[in-house]
Amino acid sequence: MRDVLQSATDVRSKVTGWMGRRFLAHLSKTGFDLESSWFVPSRVLAPLRRNGLDPVPELARMQAHGPVTRLPLPVTVWLVTGYEASKSVLVDSESFSNDFGHLKELGLFADEAPGGLGFSDPPEHTRLRKVLTPEFTMRRLSRLVPRIEAIVADQLDLMSMKDAPVDLVEDFAMRVPALTICELLGVPASEREEFQRRSVARFDLGGAATASLSAVSESVAYFRELVRTLRTAPNDGLLGELIRKHGDELDDDELAGLADGLLTGGFETTASMISLGTLAMLRSPDLFARVRDDDEAIGGVVDELLRHQSVVQVAFLRVARKDVVVAGTKVRAGDIVACSLSQANRDPSVYSSPDEIRPERAAGQHLAFGHGAHRCIGAELAKTELRIAYPALVRRFPQMRLAVDPGALSFRKLSIVYGLHSLPIHLGSHTSPIQPDL
Repeated sequence: MRDVLQSATDVRSKVTGWMGRRFLAHLSKTGFDLESSWFVPSRVLAPLRRNGLDPVPELARMQAHGPVTRLPLPVTVWLVTGYEASKSVLVDSESFSNDFGHLKELGLFADEAPGGLGFSDPPEHTRLRKVLTPEFTMRRLSRLVPRIEAIVADQLDLMSMKDAPVDLVEDFAMRVPALTICELLGVPASEREEFQRRSVARFDLGGAATASLSAVSESVAYFRELVRTLRTAPNDGLLGELIRKHGDELDDDELAGLADGLLTGGFETTASMISLGTLAMLRSPDLFARVRDDDEAIGGVVDELLRHQSVVQVAFLRVARKDVVVAGTKVRAGDIVACSLSQANRDPSVYSSPDEIRPERAAGQHLAFGHGAHRCIGAELAKTELRIAYPALVRRFPQMRLAVDPGALSFRKLSIVYGLHSLPIHLGSHTSPIQPDL
């Protein structure tokens, strides 16, 4: 009898899982409004939501009950909210796969694989990362510093000429990383406005469920065309450099996927950090003053803001390759695992008073860029941009202030990458344009 009952349970589980996969596959083709869907449990959406600058309280409640929680979905999805548990998943490429193909096999998505580092496993991931790593050393990135400083200064000049109030998101936060990533990749100047347009909506899940994946497909198609052009006349950008050095071993799809992955990690995320970090400074006169006056503190401020904001709210989904135990919870082969980076970085067992911004704390081990082999390869580039942008902004406009009541600010309601829709500010009286050091 026990065998019969177990068999019935297994069949029911398989049927339920199959129905769930078909249901999600249908949604991936047709799309639906996640935010207004009453039938999606709040616990499922909690990792994609925020309460202002903070994770929603439901995530903290889940974390208090344990670092791993099963989400109420017809397929098995585990949400990891603990810091150490998240690190153990993110670093374990033997037990967990990033390969997008596994998600397609489960019926979750119908779109083509985005490619790039984030959705590949060793040895493919190792091969591609080995090609890119030399281009992201501090020595190589130092060549971009003068250009980033010039981009920031130019955008501050343009912003100063606008009528008050200005929108810091549109007029500064989006433009600095967009122009920086264009410089890095070698996107032609004539195509940079279109490049930015293609990039903006890819992480916002407030509308159709597959809007972001459709944006990824469009972006990859653009990069394929750019790669084809650069193969005949490579420029001095990263794509041109990769074509010169590795053009015979990397096909167009691989190069396009790598470029799109760099866009993923280097544009929207940094833009969100610039605007959210500015808001945090406007809410804290002490933090504002420290960024303005203390050059030696800026590295600690940037890392602490990265931890506190964790704009990439959820790491790339993992699929368990085999049965594995995560923080005492048994995860079976084929289960999906999502790590909440925003909540892991607020784990009170690791950080005292985790909801406070304390630049003096040693926050460099945060998970804002992920962890392990898939840690964001552009992390140092993003930190370089922030270390330049924050001080330049507050020194140029030391009297800047919010132009609206804080409660009127519009944040993304449901997104993989969190951010503000706009940040209206009054610049106040300001100093003369910043002169670069000679």
